[in-house]
Amino acid sequence: MVIGENVWVGDNSVIIGPVTIGRGAIIGANSVVRGMVPSNTIVAGTPAKPIKIFNSKTGLWDKA
Repeated sequence: MVIGENVWVGDNSVIIGPVTIGRGAIIGANSVVRGMVPSNTIVAGTPAKPIKIFNSKTGLWDKA
């Protein structure tokens, strides 16, 4: 398991198996994470799926 810097993990989330969570990622509460979460991405759900990606050019979160 690799968890990058500045990662937020919401309450009651579950992280299963070999996982890589990129820097600055946000895991929504009650999510189940399996596999890879890209950097600067918000994931949520069961299983967790990307819902927003940070756009460094605009400084805003875009829909995934």
